[in-house]
Amino acid sequence: MTKKQTAGRENLGEFAPQFAALNDDVLFGQVWARETVLSAHDRSLITVASLLTQGVPQLEAHIRLAKQNGVTESEMVALITHLSFYAGWPKAWSAFSLAKAVYATTDDL
Repeated sequence: MTKKQTAGRENLGEFAPQFAALNDDVLFGQVWARETVLSAHDRSLITVASLLTQGVPQLEAHIRLAKQNGVTESEMVALITHLSFYAGWPKAWSAFSLAKAVYATTDDL
């Protein structure tokens, strides 16, 4: 991941500065930056899978990030299809709706 993450500070910097710093500097600055261990592509697949199973709103942002990190549409479809049996059919439907919208646009690249 080459782009420095600033979403924590932009959204929560004044309200929760420590959380914002941990988000931007530790989670994305240190953990996501360890690409010699796991590529950004693979981290994105893992993260999308985890968020899909939880049914949380951050899923959409991470599907966008996955696309930017080279996860193809067919890989995303395969991931969601596979997880539908483990995470639940309604979560898969929701994830497919998000993924379909994300992969239909070209402004994420």
